[in-house]
Amino acid sequence: MGTEPHGREDSAWLDISTEARNDRTIGLDQRSTVEILEALNDEDSLAPAAVRRILPRMAELVDAAAESVRNGGRVHYFGAGTSGRLGVLDAAELMPTFNLPDGVVIAHHAGGTDALIRAVENIEDSWDAGTSAAADVRPGDVVIGIAASGRTPYVGGALTAGRERGAVTALIACASAPKLGPLADFVLAADTGPEALAGSTRLKAGTAQKLMLNGFSTALMIRLGKTWSNLMVSMVATNEKLRARTVRILMEATGDAEERCRETLESAGGELKVALAVLLSGATPAQARDAVEAAGGNVRNATDALAR
Repeated sequence: MGTEPHGREDSAWLDISTEARNDRTIGLDQRSTVEILEALNDEDSLAPAAVRRILPRMAELVDAAAESVRNGGRVHYFGAGTSGRLGVLDAAELMPTFNLPDGVVIAHHAGGTDALIRAVENIEDSWDAGTSAAADVRPGDVVIGIAASGRTPYVGGALTAGRERGAVTALIACASAPKLGPLADFVLAADTGPEALAGSTRLKAGTAQKLMLNGFSTALMIRLGKTWSNLMVSMVATNEKLRARTVRILMEATGDAEERCRETLESAGGELKVALAVLLSGATPAQARDAVEAAGGNVRNATDALAR
């Protein structure tokens, strides 16, 4: 492999860590296919450690978001390009996984639905577009901007509008010193460094953002009582595979036989949480349903109440 010049070190964009050139992948196009894949994988492997460093701050954001949702607030994601698409993906998966009602976690993507499939040029550079997208943010909501570079104007507009409307604000970024940081109450800057392909933040920065969104939303759902232990007891069984999974969840949680779990699930009207509360407490389906509703859907709190 030959060597190449590294370019002008005084280029304006080099102050963005996600845009800088990566010394470890110089001459990438001259490597064998497996060497290219190994180099990409080596860079991807840096993402989890970068995310790990910001987990204490993320925990504070999760707790703030849980309090907001319990009080009727909502969580808004704002992003453009890959960052925005990852926000849409995360929000979309919460309903089937956790039976989260529509309108609790809302994803706003620069350029709208069309931009999910085909890039819409320049929309991410519009501060006003971000401000407009945040028009329905209410006091007590949580506004989370997602921007690998930490400086996307669309996200900046949304964060500014969110703060003006009385929302808690947060920034998910992969730059060492995100420019939009002062607009956020919580800054989650997982510094992933230069990409294998300079500026291609769909790579390890995208991986880090996916990890951060996975962690944030899953921990939020756990804090909201959408799980029991490490089981998905709030999921919506929309097909045969998921209906079979609900029975397996009951078996895993209780140690009871498949037949009893099926019968209890049927007596509970197919409501997994109610069936689980019945099996764990010995209550009737009606008692279990009342307890689960009184506990806001939290099965552990419901069974504790039934045991008193």
